[in-house]
Amino acid sequence: MSSIKGYADGPFGQIHYKMAGDGIPLILCHQSFTSHIQFEAGLAPLAKAGIQAIAMDIPGFGMSDTPDAPPNIAEYAACLPPLLDHLGLNSANLLGHHSGACLVTEASLLWPDRFPKIIQNGPVNLTPEEQQQFIDTAVAREKAWHKKEDGSHLMDLWEQRTGATPGWTDLTSMSRQVIHALLGAEKAWYLHNAVFAYDHGEAMGRMTQPNLILTNTGDGIYFLAQRAKEQFPHFAYAEQEGGTHDIVDEQPEAWAKAIVDFLKS
Repeated sequence: MSSIKGYADGPFGQIHYKMAGDGIPLILCHQSFTSHIQFEAGLAPLAKAGIQAIAMDIPGFGMSDTPDAPPNIAEYAACLPPLLDHLGLNSANLLGHHSGACLVTEASLLWPDRFPKIIQNGPVNLTPEEQQQFIDTAVAREKAWHKKEDGSHLMDLWEQRTGATPGWTDLTSMSRQVIHALLGAEKAWYLHNAVFAYDHGEAMGRMTQPNLILTNTGDGIYFLAQRAKEQFPHFAYAEQEGGTHDIVDEQPEAWAKAIVDFLKS
């Protein structure tokens, strides 16, 4: 599969992306503590099916520049229109996984004409109590992470990532994800800080575009997809059996098929 890597100018500096295929444009926004690499295994099946897949690094992750201060979700979402402009696209569909789902939801509300179809690949429609719990635990833990002279911070990050992925089996995928997490780890808390302050469920309720809730039964926040399915019965819904939040590496063909079916429907 041939692919193109490039950079677009955004509100926090340059935005790195990897693009494969021609056809229906789809921007892919990853979860926290990784980068565009999360979608690497899915680019070829998407491209083969006639999708122009554009996997970006959210600011602060991968090879994108890091914000000077913690942004909110609307400020993160503001990186998407400049990416469209750079690529010469008037519009593109959006897929966001976990943290990325909040980003694409907000972008779809701010610029509805530019983002016609939205895929929530693991929505984060938390209650206020759940939001605060994640702020007190996950964000606090991420803020406390720092480099150590004995290198034990590397094992700390490995243990955090494996501990958050029950049932993981793909060593290559896990290693790659942890390596990419290290690229921006000391400020990676910025994104979760914004996500857990964002009322994703309320925002989803204001969306007017066609939506797909995409999930897999082994995802750590599968219960939130089930909640969203009940809250928004007019949204399309698709799930895969098993897997973890590394489902793209584990079941790339099935994952891509659900996306293509929705985009071409």
